[in-house]
Amino acid sequence: MIPYGKHCIEQDDIDAVVAALQEDYIATGPGIGKFEEEFAGYVGAKYAVAVSSGTAALHACCFAIGIKSEDEVITTPLTFAASANCVLYCGGTPVFADIDERTYNIDPVEIEKKITPKTKAVIPVHFTGQPCDMDAIHRIADKYGLWIIEDAAHASGADYFGKKIGSLSDMTIFSFHPVKHMTTCEGGMITTNSVELYRKLKGFRAYCLTKDPEQLIDKEDGPWHYEIQGLGYNYRISDVMCALGRSQLKKLDRFVERRKEVAARYNEELKDVKGIILPYQKDGCNSSWHLYTIQIENGRRREVYTKMKEAGIGVDVHYLPVYKHPYYQENGYMDTCCPNAERVYSRILSIPIFYKLSYEQQTYVIETIRNIIEDVNGTGGENR
Repeated sequence: MIPYGKHCIEQDDIDAVVAALQEDYIATGPGIGKFEEEFAGYVGAKYAVAVSSGTAALHACCFAIGIKSEDEVITTPLTFAASANCVLYCGGTPVFADIDERTYNIDPVEIEKKITPKTKAVIPVHFTGQPCDMDAIHRIADKYGLWIIEDAAHASGADYFGKKIGSLSDMTIFSFHPVKHMTTCEGGMITTNSVELYRKLKGFRAYCLTKDPEQLIDKEDGPWHYEIQGLGYNYRISDVMCALGRSQLKKLDRFVERRKEVAARYNEELKDVKGIILPYQKDGCNSSWHLYTIQIENGRRREVYTKMKEAGIGVDVHYLPVYKHPYYQENGYMDTCCPNAERVYSRILSIPIFYKLSYEQQTYVIETIRNIIEDVNGTGGENR
């Protein structure tokens, strides 16, 4: 089976992990700070905070800006549920704005339509690795006094008009799940240019616990004294995971370039296949190609999906609009409708793209798609 996505672990990654296991600290040690410093430097941000997952990163961001009951946060429906769940974790209300059918990203025009006096933040998601229209989103945020949390779980290594994603907004989160560009097995990162947000994020990932004499309320107890000054979580990451992350970060540009090569070949060899729509790339938005997502026309997505699987090719659908999940349907989103997102969802299919995808494997994927689509187009039949 050719998977739709896969990590790349090389010998130097293994060596880095082994070396970390031999250090005095395998958790809560100096390796975490080193990874944070290097990642912040890579994206051009002042600060970075490493956490246990991309979801933890989103939750921490919502905490840091004080999302609470009655607050609304606007995000896209075409994303993994964590982009909206993080708002619920803090007691707020996710509000879904429809997407641009070409880019699959949240449409700034639709964002502005959804703003109310309760709106506190926007969470744009760089879907498949293609940056959102951040200039337009920043103009809206400035106009209405909103926070911006960029969900760049798909976008490590992407850039927007020459600037790396991760340095543009109040906070940006990244995911290091194994199917992403680089991995720490599980893990996430938050980048920011605000020292105030940085301190809140660091506290939140470790119970909001402090030993800092300048922050302690009780300054008379002994040197052992620590305080829990908020309701934080255990979202810490280990030094071992960060050792893998530091090793992988050195290769991130190479990983992204290879994905671009894979995408370029798909673009060239599938451009004349009738019955599919290839990904659109907006000028200035330099995708890191976490996913290569096509649209299958004529209601044939299920058939193509099934035949690709039968041929030993891993394909997937990213994603069911968040408000369509049973939890959301049962909790106030029954009447929510984003027609562009639903139309795109009914057609999209992600096909294999990852660093180690060989030329021969990609040839097989391309030929299989061609054969299936030609067969589908030739045999006709009712739409499904």
